[in-house]
Amino acid sequence: MTRWKKSLRSGTNTDCVEVAHQLDAVRDSKNPGIVLRFDRDHFDRFLMDARNGRFDN
Repeated sequence: MTRWKKSLRSGTNTDCVEVAHQLDAVRDSKNPGIVLRFDRDHFDRFLMDARNGRFDN
């Protein structure tokens, strides 16, 4: 079974990006049927950029 995680900062909010480390994948919690998968290097880079605020508006 795939374990999807979202940021603790999201609280009970449903407008979240969820991450599945075992799949190297992300999805939108509002539309969980669409999954974006990455190779390991790109997934690690994506997570690093997200943690560093690169995608903040």
